[in-house]
Amino acid sequence: MLIFTVAEMSTDQQKDERPSANNEAESMTHTGAMALVKKELTDIIKSDPLLCDLPPEITLDEINSQVALEYGQAMVVNVIRADNQVMGVVVTQNATVLDLKHAIKRHFLLHQSRIGGTTVLSWRYIWKRHWLYYDGQRLSENNDKLKEYGIRNKDEVTFVKRLRER
Repeated sequence: MLIFTVAEMSTDQQKDERPSANNEAESMTHTGAMALVKKELTDIIKSDPLLCDLPPEITLDEINSQVALEYGQAMVVNVIRADNQVMGVVVTQNATVLDLKHAIKRHFLLHQSRIGGTTVLSWRYIWKRHWLYYDGQRLSENNDKLKEYGIRNKDEVTFVKRLRER
């Protein structure tokens, strides 16, 4: 009988504690909780030696790319635009030309969203009007691996406007 009373008391105490915990959880809005999580993640990323050079509004894809770079599973391909601006694009070691094009698109859209620029582009139009060149070779076949062209880590690929073919 005494054990039953103790169990009964602990159940009553738990019932008294639950509403206060619920009130705290209900008082925090979804927006407030997301802001708190974002702040904590930013603090963790800034204090991590591998991720400290990444921007505060980092995406999961950027974190995965950075970790893959550290483990040697990915490489950086520097894409030089017509205005001599260099974009460091991360792709896997066994990436194809199509993977590089998708990585360029992802990098550019993320950059535009961070600076507040336009993110609506016709990538079909861009790839019809521009080529990627590496060491005098045109990267024309989407299914070819970058290694087949001799592209390695930190190599430079040039983004060139296509000339009209007759």
